[in-house]
Order: sequence, then structure tokens, then C-alpha cells
Amino acid sequence: MSKTSSDLLRHALHGATMGTRWTALFFAPPERDPAPIQAALQAAVAAVDAQMSTWKPDSDLMRLNAAAEGEWVKVPGCLAEVLRLGLEIGKASGGAFDIGLGDAVTAWGFGPDDATPEAIRAAMSVSRQPAYQWLELDHDSVRKSGPVVLDLNGIAKGYGVDRLAETLAAQGIEAGLVGIDGEMRAVGLRPDGSPWTIAVESPDPLRRTPHSILALENASVATSGDYRHWIDLGARRLSHTMDRSRGAPLLASPASVTVVARSCAEADGWATALMVLGPDKGLEVARKRGLDALFLMREDDGCVKSFGTGDLFPESVAAAV
Repeated sequence: MSKTSSDLLRHALHGATMGTRWTALFFAPPERDPAPIQAALQAAVAAVDAQMSTWKPDSDLMRLNAAAEGEWVKVPGCLAEVLRLGLEIGKASGGAFDIGLGDAVTAWGFGPDDATPEAIRAAMSVSRQPAYQWLELDHDSVRKSGPVVLDLNGIAKGYGVDRLAETLAAQGIEAGLVGIDGEMRAVGLRPDGSPWTIAVESPDPLRRTPHSILALENASVATSGDYRHWIDLGARRLSHTMDRSRGAPLLASPASVTVVARSCAEADGWATALMVLGPDKGLEVARKRGLDALFLMREDDGCVKSFGTGDLFPESVAAAV
């Protein structure tokens, strides 16, 4: 006989990863010790970070970046999976999502090193091709055919969330809500049969307030925005999302794009792609791909207008203060 909600204890676990925090919310019988689950979840995200971090000089991704062009490099299966998905989203988005902008990310100070004028000039002077034209994958081996520096910050957190969900399942937890830095995945339903609720943040850099609420079951959500990670250049604030055509941060973009998808890695990558594409082209691509996407745009009067597409978001324009 299944347990009722009154038979279960609520567990809210968390830990450090990728410069931020992971979280896991689930319910389990009172006799279930959460300590092994905590350890397994921490190990899962630590493995992702060890493979895909640009902040760890000895990560598998940095080893690949250091390899010579034309050299086949064997990589762990998880890294190969994320590289493959990143290239697929890159190609499907016409290069808007590009995992080959690692030099630009670093040059502008969004990596482990401070920005310098020399590095910025170098990043902006490079003639670039999208990463899917420079990278070749053969099972768990990768080689570069051109001067590409890989960066997975636009997809690795989402993949880490997927690994958290898979780890809960391996621990016998059939329902839960897991996340890393706002990228979330809902598995199953709460014990009372209700969906998991997740807030879509208003694009406000000064405070965390909800713009809207999603009720999800077996779905993931990720948001890319300009209000959490940025640099100030003179009087201008530039977000961390890169424009491949310039080798520099986007000059104009939505305040945020939220995508709901089957996996969090997919949602993460597509949220970044749609930010780069902007509201017009982005909505067109989202409709063609059958994506559930919400665009938030700042107006001169301080309001935020929302443009949605897909089953979860209305096509009409709504306004919120």
C-alpha cells in the first residue's frame, strides 16, 4: 500500500556546486535516512563540475580545450553527452547557442580571470564559426578542427539538475523537485497529488520577486536573463550572454527568457539561444520547435511585458509591474 502524505517526512537538502547551490525537495518515510541521499546528490553534481568547469584547470573540459587541433581526446560519457546536446541546440538555433565562446566569456570577465582591454580586443577581433562546425564527436572521443575554446556554462547547470533527478530516482525517490541556481526539474507529483510550483522571477537585479508561477509535473524549467550576472562598462550594464558575431555581450536582448522542456539541459540551452535570438526571431524559432517559452521585455515606463508561446504560456501580450 502506498504511503499517504501524512506518513511521509519532508526533506529539503542542499549543497554547494558550480559556484552556487543545489537543492532537492522530496518526501520519504520516517525511517529513511537522508544522509546517503545527500551524499549521492553531492557526488552527482561534483562529477558534473569536475568534468565541465572552466574554473578548474584540471577539468575534462579544460583538458579538451588545451588539446591540439586535430587530436582525438577521450572524454567522460557525461561530458560527451552535453557536448553533443550543445552542438544540436547550436545547429538548430542557427548558432545562437554556441558552446565555442569560451575565450570571449573569459575575456569579458565572466570566467575565472578578470577582464582586460587586451583580451576583449582579441575576442572581438576573432573571425568566428559556430562550434558545431569546429567540433567532431565519435562516441566518447572529441576533436577540434579549428580554433575553438569551449564553455558549457549555458547548459552544464541544467545538466547537473538532470543528474540530481536521476540520482533521486536511483535512491528510490519517485517524486521531488531539484534545482541549481534557479534551473529546476519537477519529478512526479507531491504526496497530495498536486504539481510542484516554481516561480518565474521578475527581471529585477535588486530583489527576488515572482513574475508568475508554474505548476509542473515531470518537466524542467530554466531561465536566462540579464539581471543576475553582468559587468558595468562606463554607463552601460552588459549581461553575461555572449553575441558570437561580436565576441562580446549582447547589446540588446530580452530581460529574460524562460523555457520549459523535458530535460533541464534542453531548457537551459534553449533559454540562452532564445535570449540571443531576441523576441521576434526567438518566438518564431520557439514556435517551430514546439517549445514552451516566455519572454520578458522591459518597457521605458518600468513595466515588464511578457510574450509567450506554447501550451504553458499565452500568445497574447501581458503586462506586469
